[in-house]
This record gives sequence, structure tokens and C-alpha cells, in this order.
Amino acid sequence: MRWKSQTLTGWGRSSQATVEAARPERSADIATLLAEPAGHGLIAHGGGRSYGDVALNDGGRVLLTERLDRLVAFDPKSGELVCEPGVTFAELMRVFLPRGYAVPVTPGTAFATIGGAVATDVHGKNHDRAGGFGDQVAWLELVLASGETVRASPTERPELFAATIGGMGLTGIIVAICFRLVRVPSRSLQVEERRIGDLDGFFAAFDEVRDTATFSVGWIDALARGRRLGRGILETADHAEADTGPAAPDRAHRVPFDLPGMALNSVTVAAFNAAYYRRVPAAGRRSVMPAERFFYPLDAIEDWNRLYGRRGFYQFQCVIPEAGARDGIRLVLEAAAAARGASFLAVLKTLGGEGRGLLSFPLRGHTLAIDFPRRSGIEEFFEEFERIVLDHGGRVYAAKDALVSPEGFARMYPRLAEFRAILAEADPQGRFRSDLARRLGIVGERS
Repeated sequence: MRWKSQTLTGWGRSSQATVEAARPERSADIATLLAEPAGHGLIAHGGGRSYGDVALNDGGRVLLTERLDRLVAFDPKSGELVCEPGVTFAELMRVFLPRGYAVPVTPGTAFATIGGAVATDVHGKNHDRAGGFGDQVAWLELVLASGETVRASPTERPELFAATIGGMGLTGIIVAICFRLVRVPSRSLQVEERRIGDLDGFFAAFDEVRDTATFSVGWIDALARGRRLGRGILETADHAEADTGPAAPDRAHRVPFDLPGMALNSVTVAAFNAAYYRRVPAAGRRSVMPAERFFYPLDAIEDWNRLYGRRGFYQFQCVIPEAGARDGIRLVLEAAAAARGASFLAVLKTLGGEGRGLLSFPLRGHTLAIDFPRRSGIEEFFEEFERIVLDHGGRVYAAKDALVSPEGFARMYPRLAEFRAILAEADPQGRFRSDLARRLGIVGERS
């Protein structure tokens, strides 16, 4: 199989890498590829929806898993599914939702792969109820650096399993995942939207719904300041008993070119945010909609990352434990508003507890995600965000990150030393490398 030079970027387009890439057709090809010398290491690359450099390996090799996309086995009685890593959430929704089955945990885009969901231990809008994707996995198979294919689960090679869930692809190449789909009464959701006037209102609303609603998510106007700081829209949803809403999501619109950098500024984004806030009536509203529209609102805009222009954008996503969440999130929002970073994408959710992985992101508390166009000086604000998160005992999500410091990362993830010890055993020659792993000091510079 031939390696071809190509340039890859993270979804934020702020991180870029020139790599030698191979696209295996079968998982059996992977051991052969690993046997070839790779001077700067190798990492798997799935749907390309991680925002930063987690699946990039500048100057090294990348294994593209998009053709490893087979549904291997499905038991309709138990809902147990075995699939390859390149299968996307979109494919699972297309195949199984009409049959009354749903993925128990899904991220904010249907174009993410199941292999990527394991490697970053993605979470959804129901973490309080279901946990992260890693909590759904019964077992997985991966090809180690030696070329050996092994199975890992909570009872079989549990240390390797814990390092692979949320391990950012550094333990090996995942080739099969077993998890259980859940039965649902329809392919639609009953959704309620309501305005929330400020951050205190959001925390009160989440306290009210986190134990009653199946899904919940908040959109926040990240440019609002003063008494309106943290204002936004709270959306909650439960499975509808019947498909009484639209039959299918709207056809995706496409961003055909990079917007000029001046298009997104504090004036235009403030106008958009105000209009978006007012789109929901003051009394709130209820509707029935396809599950895809609720779970993946941005998928309705193809190549939406081009809205930020050629320089791309950074996303900052943190979680702060409950005890300090209100204060910490307030400080992050105040710093974000002061940055006038022209972000129209800010999301607030609750998380229910820690994940299975040694480097899993969730903690019980609140998570905030904000996008910032890449511009001069924005890195300084990210340093301030990192300081706030550390002061409040929180952590930054590696799958979205491009700027956190290695010292900060080590403080955020206290099981990092344990993770490194498992890597030393599973990959003693350090074959699996990525730009993120080097930047954060998870691995060294050796080949």
C-alpha cells in the first residue's frame, strides 16, 4: 500500500500538518503498514472533526480510517453492535433510527467516526443520564505497535482499555468496537426552548432539568456583558412517542468559500446573537423535530468552519466541577466578552461524572465551549482561560484544544503518569505519535 503526501488540518483549520497518508481498505492491512519504518511516528485519522492537532502528525505518517467503515454484526434483541472505526454517526442514524434504535451517546456532529468517539471519549447532550461514549463500549479491538491485534474491555486487559478510552489514538489503531444501541419509540424528539436572561438563570434552569429531561443544552451569547452576561437559550428534549414532526432534516446548505476576516467582527456577531436570542418567543416554545436536527444543528451548514475565514478558529472547551462552576464559568465568560472575540458559538452543558478513560474529559459539573476566530493576540486570552480553569479545579478538552500548555494539561489530568506507564508497555518504541501528544508532552520526540 502506497503512502501519499498530503496536507491535513483540524476542523478549526488553525492546526495544519504535512503528512504521509495511507488509506487501508481492510483492518488486516494495518499490521503490514505498521511494519514499515515511520521516522516521525504514526497516528490514526478518522472524520477530521477534532478541532485542533489531536489527529495530526506533521512530518510523520497518518493512517486514514474512512474506508474501515463496515457494520460487522448486530443483535436486534440486545441492540449490541460491532462496527469498524470509520463508521460515522450519520451512517448509524441512517441505518438504525428508522428501525427504532439510536446511538446512546452522540457528539455535536454526525460526521465524527466511532473510532474517533472512542479515542476522544465524546459526550453528548445527555451526559447526566448516559455518561460518555466510552461508558457504552463493551469491548474493542486494536492493533498494537507490534502488529498484534488484541481485545480490551473492562475485564480483559482493563489497563489498556482505560488508556484507549479517551487516549487520543496513542495506544494503537482501533479496528473494532462493540457497544449497545438503545430502543427509541420514534426518530423524533419533543423539544422545548426557552430564553434564559443571565448566567444565574442558566444554573437555576439546569438544576431544574438535569434530572428530568433526557437531553439538555444551552446556547450562550458570549458577547453579552453586565447584567446580561450568560444570557441565552436553553433547549431540552425527550424522545417523542410518534413522528408527528417533519420527516427528515432540511438539506444542508454549503459555505462555498472562506469568508473574509472582516466579516466576523463584534458588530456583526452581536447583531446575530441578538437575533438568535429573540428567535425564541419570550414565553418559550415546544416542537417536534427529527433527532438529527436537535443533535447536529451545525451539520445543516456544510463546511461551516469556513465562516471563520482562511486563518480558521480555536475552540476553548472546559469543564469546571460543580462547587466552583458558577464562579469559574462567569470568569471565563467575562474574559471572553472582554476579548471581543466575535464568537457566535458558545455552548453550556452539564456533565454527570468522570469517564472510564485515564484521560477522559468529563467531571461532574458544567462544561462551556466557545469558538474564537484566529487572530493576533487571541493566544493571550487562552492563557487567561487556562488559568481560570486551573484555579477552579477544571480541565480543558484535548479533542478541541490547540493551545493549552503541557504544564497545565498535566495538572488537569492527574492520571497522566499512569497513562504514560501503560504507553511505555504497549508501545515501547513510541510508534504512535501526534502533534498534540508532542505539544502537551504526553510523548517525547523519539521516533
